[in-house]
Amino acid sequence: QVQLVESGGGLVQAGGSLRLSCAASGGSFSTYDMGWFRQAPGKEREFVAAITWSGYTTDYADSVKGRFTISRDNAKKTVYLQMISLKPEDTAVYYCARRRAYSQLGVTTPIGYDYWGQGTQVTVSS
Repeated sequence: QVQLVESGGGLVQAGGSLRLSCAASGGSFSTYDMGWFRQAPGKEREFVAAITWSGYTTDYADSVKGRFTISRDNAKKTVYLQMISLKPEDTAVYYCARRRAYSQLGVTTPIGYDYWGQGTQVTVSS
């Protein structure tokens, strides 16, 4: 059974930085694309970033381009989300997810991912 565990969330002032980590266990990691999503209170879960299994290709939501960086370490079975210049509107629970093998859906679509972590809270104060 695949397990994803996020860490690194917390409270930070606007303009600050955080690095989220997502550690995978119980299944293959290095052959799967991975993604980060977030969900703010009263809003739908939204795509943040994705990375291919090799790490060579990344995608970002327009709202985070230039501020967030997704990366992975296949040897450590971990995917990261480095966040800088944080804004109050970045406040949300952040989830990592494993993309389904051979998914024909776009990387931004939550149903294209089959395993999810429990989430980590990021709060950005103004």
